[in-house]
Amino acid sequence: MISDVPGPLPGFTLGQIQQRVHDLGPWFHNLNLGGVQTAPDHFLGDYPAVKWRRFSHALANDLRGKTVLDIGCNAGFYSFEMKRRGADRVLGIDSEEGYLDQARFAAAVNGLDVEFRNLSVYEVAGLRERFDVVLFLGVLYHLRYPLLALDVIHEHAAKDLLVFQSLLRGSPRVERIEKDYPFTETEVFNRPGFPCLHFVENCYAQDPTNWWIPNVACAQAMLRSAGFEILDRPEEEVFLCRRRNRAWRPRPEEELLMRRRRG
Repeated sequence: MISDVPGPLPGFTLGQIQQRVHDLGPWFHNLNLGGVQTAPDHFLGDYPAVKWRRFSHALANDLRGKTVLDIGCNAGFYSFEMKRRGADRVLGIDSEEGYLDQARFAAAVNGLDVEFRNLSVYEVAGLRERFDVVLFLGVLYHLRYPLLALDVIHEHAAKDLLVFQSLLRGSPRVERIEKDYPFTETEVFNRPGFPCLHFVENCYAQDPTNWWIPNVACAQAMLRSAGFEILDRPEEEVFLCRRRNRAWRPRPEEELLMRRRRG
């Protein structure tokens, strides 16, 4: 893990690392760069390492021969962990150039061959490549169009595994949902375990990019709807999924939108 780096690596002095970490701040990922912590006072603790420790066992320790796409990579913590597990190719994408500057610097300090590009999840069709493992961690609730994002990942990016994580709010219960309901049925929508996607009109946690926050039932239902089979839930917010063929076809206007995004 990143925290195992013992000290400044060749090519970087401690002072250089300290100055660059300061210049690139603030950091959301707490990385250990040659002994320098990038976010030592993170409100979630040693984040995301503390999160990773709770679900790291769900992924193979040996990823040799595999390709990985890290969507919404931020400063690259998970990208680096995938490379440390031997993945042949790791690509991290984010739409914030400041995060990518942090990630590229961290990769250089730690001597890790990871590529980073400025792309949003809606633009992954432009990569024209499918990946053995797709990481989609801490992104869904920041999107105005979350189900479209899952559709695009299924259609254009995922070859096999999807590791999905989202902030979850509301009831932890999951109701058994029927295939159909009559128009007169209204009570089912009041049940705590019915899929519910909470809309944030203004801010949540002082973050204006928090748009849609699902309950557990909704997260699972959205993944299934997009064509992913849920294999495991190794952590309360994390779902390990496998790409399957979807049981539905997009409506004509959705097909047109997807074709346009393909370029």
